[in-house]
Amino acid sequence: MPPIPGSGLAKGLAVTLRTMTKKTVTEQYPEVQPELPPRTRGVIGLFEENCTVCMLCARECPDWCIYIDSHKETVPAAAPGGRERSRNVLDRFAIDFSLCMYCGICIEVCPFDALFWSPEFEYAETDIHELTHERDKLREWMWTVPAPPALDPAAEEPKELAAARKAAEKLAAETEKAAAETEPEGDA
Repeated sequence: MPPIPGSGLAKGLAVTLRTMTKKTVTEQYPEVQPELPPRTRGVIGLFEENCTVCMLCARECPDWCIYIDSHKETVPAAAPGGRERSRNVLDRFAIDFSLCMYCGICIEVCPFDALFWSPEFEYAETDIHELTHERDKLREWMWTVPAPPALDPAAEEPKELAAARKAAEKLAAETEKAAAETEPEGDA
């Protein structure tokens, strides 16, 4: 059956009339802070202790807005006769938020959980050069990162934890058995 001429116009006018009769609600920002969803993408925080300077975040960033500088330090041998190791030490970690498109690729590719989303979004500046946040500023944003959601109590235990618990129970049983065998028998 062909549509009735003008039915699209009638539907559009009906939507307009419904919208006109509803009361409008305007949130008075900045006096009233908006309620943001828990996974809001605001600014990126850096947990510096977890950063190993692997450079994955900077390499995967499509905007090239992450700047990392580091140097190598030698670490003395852990055991006598061992060899010295070298490790990267973070000198500079900066994100230019004037270039960032908030895609979150850097956070996803970080294998050591050094980058996190913070819901903070009020960091506007009058000078564009101040939108490059160095590592001390990124560390400050970490205080605003919400705690991860609680695990589902009905969820299945991860197989890694189950295997570790099983190995620990087996080791405890073996030690208990060995201790019982070496224990001298008392006088009868």
